[in-house]
Order: sequence, then C-alpha cells, then structure tokens
Amino acid sequence: MSTNTAEFTTPATAVQLESVAARLRERNFEALIVEDGAQAKAEVIRRIPDGSEVHSAKSKTLEDIGFFQEMMESDRYNFLRKQLMKLDRKTQAREMRRLVAAPDFEVGSVHAITEAGQLVEASASGSQMGPYSASSGQLILVAGSQKIVRDLDAALRRIREHVTPYEDARLREQMGVGTKVCRVLILEQDYLPGHTTVILVKEPVGV
Repeated sequence: MSTNTAEFTTPATAVQLESVAARLRERNFEALIVEDGAQAKAEVIRRIPDGSEVHSAKSKTLEDIGFFQEMMESDRYNFLRKQLMKLDRKTQAREMRRLVAAPDFEVGSVHAITEAGQLVEASASGSQMGPYSASSGQLILVAGSQKIVRDLDAALRRIREHVTPYEDARLREQMGVGTKVCRVLILEQDYLPGHTTVILVKEPVGV
C-alpha cells in the first residue's frame, strides 16, 4: 500500500469537489456531486431507461453503492454481465468480446481524477477501455471524493501504490490470481458534451 495512505484515502473538501466538477464540465463531461453511495446509485438508475442494454466494468465502487447487486437481481434491464457469465472463456472468447464491446450504457468508475478534471483508469485486461473511450452509447462513472489527486503524476502513483496492491490482494484471495497494470487510459475531455457523466460522491466509496 502507499507509504502515505492518507494521501489517497482522505475525502476531498466541498471546495475541492466544486472546483473539480467545474473543471469536468469545461471538458464536456456532465458532473454532479452527491452525498453518499445511496444517492449515487439513485442518480445512475435515474439515467438508465427500463429495458436498456447495460454493462459494467468490475468495480468495487459499484459494489459499494449497491449498483452491481441491483443489476444482477433486477429484470428491468438487459445487464450484459449476466450473459457474459454464461459463456465459456476458452471456447466463446470472441462472443464475449463482441457482447460487451459497444453497450448502450457503460457504468463504472475510475481510479483517479485530477484537480484539472482528467479521468484516469488502469486495467489488466483493458476490456472496459473501448466503452470508456468511445464505443458505448453513454458512459456513467461514479467516484468517491478520495480519488481526487493533484495531477497526473499523483494519479499514476495512486494507481501503483494504493489501488494495485489492494486489487492484487483481493483477487488472490477470491480467485487465486493476482493483477497488474497493463493499460492506463486518460480521458482528457469529450469532443462534444453528452457522452460521459461523472458522479462525484462526497463520502469515500470504492478503493
């Protein structure tokens, strides 16, 4: 873990949150601030019409706010992960890739947000990065305020020193395999507004 854990786990102040939200809007991202995980989940659900095709990246944030459980248990949506879990990775890898390559709604999180409004995500497989970058109809990202960092250097340090050790330990306990950073995506801005919504949660959620 980080030698200075507080640097990457302390919630942002109200002033910092308002500033980051303003910077995100300047980059053509919709941004809103909510109090807690319950409000964040409600805001995500409010943006997804019944019957919509929805995919979510593997995310502790979405688990913490109850979104993943909602999708797994509800029949209101076409939650692609339910279909994905029925396919065999060895014999149906192509079908798995195509299934989640361009969902109508991609819901996830990021590992860091800079004070300037850049969104930074790291991944071992990179499977979420196409929908994050361009191929989803709508992208909704939920992030706890503890993920706000000074700049891109701090964002990469947060990933390497704080997030990756946690995820590696969690995966080894759950699945017997570790993780590593193979892809890093920086969302600088959207070309036009309307694709990406960022929900900033005052209380810490996720890693």
